[in-house]
Amino acid sequence: MGRWLKPDVYPLIAAMSLVTGMCVFQLTRNVFLNPDVRINKNHRQSAVLENAEEGERYSQHAFRRYVSAHRPEVFPAINRFFSESGK
Repeated sequence: MGRWLKPDVYPLIAAMSLVTGMCVFQLTRNVFLNPDVRINKNHRQSAVLENAEEGERYSQHAFRRYVSAHRPEVFPAINRFFSESGK
């Protein structure tokens, strides 16, 4: 295997593995947790599901709640330093 797999290819393999893992994670999450995906036959027969609470739980997941509680700054300490020194 070492003869045809050069070390120059390792970063590409790592990046592709990461992206593939992210895709598999999102697809699995959608299949099992998305309220709009209907695997159960009883749910597929109803045209409209009354599942507002389930949809709210799906859309407002823990990471989104965490991000919404913080300001969108890359370097908050540097931003505070330059905004306070100008006063």
